[in-house]
Amino acid sequence: MRRIVLKSITKIAKTIKEAKAAALQELGVKENQVQIEVLEEPSKGLFGIIGSKDAVIRVVLEDTYPEKTKAFLEEIVSKMGVDAKVEYFEDEDGLHLEIAHVDEKSAGILIGKRGETLDSLQYLANIVANQYSNHYIRVLLDTQSYREKREVSLRALAKKMAQKAKRYGRNMKLEPMNPYERRIIHSELQNVEGVSSYSEGKEPYRRLIIQVDRKQTKPSL
Repeated sequence: MRRIVLKSITKIAKTIKEAKAAALQELGVKENQVQIEVLEEPSKGLFGIIGSKDAVIRVVLEDTYPEKTKAFLEEIVSKMGVDAKVEYFEDEDGLHLEIAHVDEKSAGILIGKRGETLDSLQYLANIVANQYSNHYIRVLLDTQSYREKREVSLRALAKKMAQKAKRYGRNMKLEPMNPYERRIIHSELQNVEGVSSYSEGKEPYRRLIIQVDRKQTKPSL
């Protein structure tokens, strides 16, 4: 995880404790939010007067792209009238963010029709995360396991519509979906014999077509 240096200051005082206190007061943070480096230890010198040296420290205020994205989402969610906390973890797939501790009504507001609001929040979170990272970060946003439930629903829909296409011998047009959802449908149809799939139209109205197979065609996302 790449850390972002937000501010670095140097403080001089008679003791390290006094230098720390002055730095923390100036930055308006607590000690556990910064990195402190002692550049020079204080010394009393001869007879406690001659050659005495003050303490010199450097205090670095850091942040990370997950924390920046988390703070951004919590602010947006609050302005939407939803009281919630954002939790996160990272793995090889990217930065996973979860809007947690919300009731069913609030979750409905955050998700929106067919997940459109949640997708918009994810898009904004992606912009913020990559603004504070020196490499591309894939952001995945969820609440109340909506993404998992939606995937189960889409896979069931794919099987149902594939059987319908074969039964009636004609193409089946699905509702407009985002690329992620279309990819789930395409993936599920790979396991269904006798049909193929492709997408047509422009975003955000691009939709997936299921057709009875005459020959295998590679899905177009």
